[in-house]
Amino acid sequence: MTDDRPDGVAVYVHWPYCARICPYCDFNVVKDRGWREEQAVLVQAILTDLSAQATRLGEQPLASIFFGGGTPSLMRPEDVAAVIATARRLFAPAGPVEITLEANPTDAEAAHFAALREAGVNRLSLGVQSLDEAELAFLGRNHSSAEARRAIAVAASVFDRLSIDLIHALPGQTVAGWTSALEQALALGFEHVSPYQLTIAEGTAFARAVERGALVPPDEDTAADLYDATQAVLGAAGFEAYEVSNHARGPAARSAHNLHVWRGGDYLGVGPGAHGRTTVAGVRTATVAHRRIADYVAGVASGAAWSEAEALDARDAAEERLLLGLRSVEGVPLSLLPDLDLDPGKAPVAQLVSDGFLSTSDGRLAATGTGRPVLDAVLKALLT
Repeated sequence: MTDDRPDGVAVYVHWPYCARICPYCDFNVVKDRGWREEQAVLVQAILTDLSAQATRLGEQPLASIFFGGGTPSLMRPEDVAAVIATARRLFAPAGPVEITLEANPTDAEAAHFAALREAGVNRLSLGVQSLDEAELAFLGRNHSSAEARRAIAVAASVFDRLSIDLIHALPGQTVAGWTSALEQALALGFEHVSPYQLTIAEGTAFARAVERGALVPPDEDTAADLYDATQAVLGAAGFEAYEVSNHARGPAARSAHNLHVWRGGDYLGVGPGAHGRTTVAGVRTATVAHRRIADYVAGVASGAAWSEAEALDARDAAEERLLLGLRSVEGVPLSLLPDLDLDPGKAPVAQLVSDGFLSTSDGRLAATGTGRPVLDAVLKALLT
């Protein structure tokens, strides 16, 4: 397979603790009960896991670091610093490294954010989700609108790079209401925004509410109208939709870590339940760490941090590259298509291009502005 995957390795660190479990969340999270001894043991396991994976991979430049969760802003800054220092020691950076940490507005103390910056974090992703009190209550968030606004201001004063998350397609939400909410948010000052459509994930409190009939999500037409409004408002404000759910005010504001993943780059996953993709001796392997904290710690100690490790053949790797790459405006190299038994001159590729859902230029296949909102259907047509 001929590809243009980026060099180097990115590091994803999963911190599973949250002050409150949101009813829509299906991530691998647990309630933070202040068990500092358990957390100290977990930090040490993460450091040991990093070292073991570095030995397996060999010498590589460090591409980026991303602390996700969970709520990694609950980590002690000195623990964040230890992870960053270890990653930098194991994988010598070839240049500046983007280091992102996800934060909750309730953790927005200037001193705490400054300590995280001193630890090495240079980009903050703030889980705002909404600026409306009723919506925040519905989403089970533990911060108010005022706290969210203050958090954005504090974060912008501390970090050069700031992203916020917002959720739309809530029950009863209108295009006018969502448009107004976006416009209010844009006045607060940030360079990157990830507006996500609310999804009802299996096993969550919201999924159980839907089953009971207590929650009715918007229909497809309303969700599509809300998506269109998102593109219009953010586009008019100078934010490029460089990926289905990510908008940046200029190329420099894009998430380097996410771009590395979407481009098919290697990344380590450390921490409970973390996913990784690494290439050794030409074999790309998909890994998943043990989900339970105790199992992960024990697994790292025994040299078996992963609950799953699957070697991907050429077709599997190409399919995954297509699934991720078509989410971004960059798309994927046309050179991937033979591995998927696809011909740009024949159906289904040619038909999807003719219908305006895909484009082929500069040796790449990309989803158009028409194709990205219906990307699941486009991918189904390509891969089945």
